[in-house]
Amino acid sequence: MKKMLFLALAATALSAPAIAENHGHKHDKAHAATHKAHQERMAKILADPSRAEDAKRDKYRHPAETFEFFRIHPDHVVGEYAPGGEWISRTLGRYMEGSGKFNGLYFSTTVFADEKTREAVKAGAAKFPDDVAKVTGKPASDYRAFTLDAIPEGAKGTFDRIIVMRMMHNLFRWNMADQEIKRMRELLKDDGLLGIEQHRAKTDAPYSYADGNKGYLREADVIKFMEVNGFELVAKSEINANAKDSANWPDGVWTLPPALRLKDVDKAKYEAIGESDRMTLLFKKRP
Repeated sequence: MKKMLFLALAATALSAPAIAENHGHKHDKAHAATHKAHQERMAKILADPSRAEDAKRDKYRHPAETFEFFRIHPDHVVGEYAPGGEWISRTLGRYMEGSGKFNGLYFSTTVFADEKTREAVKAGAAKFPDDVAKVTGKPASDYRAFTLDAIPEGAKGTFDRIIVMRMMHNLFRWNMADQEIKRMRELLKDDGLLGIEQHRAKTDAPYSYADGNKGYLREADVIKFMEVNGFELVAKSEINANAKDSANWPDGVWTLPPALRLKDVDKAKYEAIGESDRMTLLFKKRP
């Protein structure tokens, strides 16, 4: 589990999102003006030369479209679960302004039996504000991070958005999904939204393949799980779909870029396929 944890920590022009289902999104003139300003702000951030390395994967990550689909505004209180490689932090950390605040939400340390692993998670949370501040030029006090078993007093019910990016499979295979999602739900405001991006298994994939250990989950299973844990599906998008991904690799999603677990074996083939086929889902907190 420790090895998987460290892997997870280390891994992890605008157009309208392709939304298959979307309810309650306002499109009046005031919203349209704000929406355009948000798009322009994000476009400027993504075009910054300092993002040269992060930008190499934008064609797979679709950050502008994905964050827009999650309805993230600069003045929101936003939490990113399991920040990992911090590319999202480097982007959204710049995007937030005014009353907006960006937070790193780290694994509950209580699920790990190994003391070194627990301390590693705590250390990641402790250095998060400084890491983001170094990139954004803003003071570290503009950012916050904590583990979900040590939620600060007054934080519950204050988050506008929480995003869980390519991490649900780990929550399932580490048997911590129920606990972590419930704690994230407690952080959200009554009208708060939670966005999920996750490697997508085929609809008929057997449980032995779609239990998280190969990195893939069935979309219907994720939706049902979230419904059981107090959420309602608001919208889903094909922003991060990839029809080239057969989602049946013996070595799991890590066969594909960026991991390329097989190294030089059929490397050109996997690079031509690109990164995984992914579901992109948006949920709202149910009363």
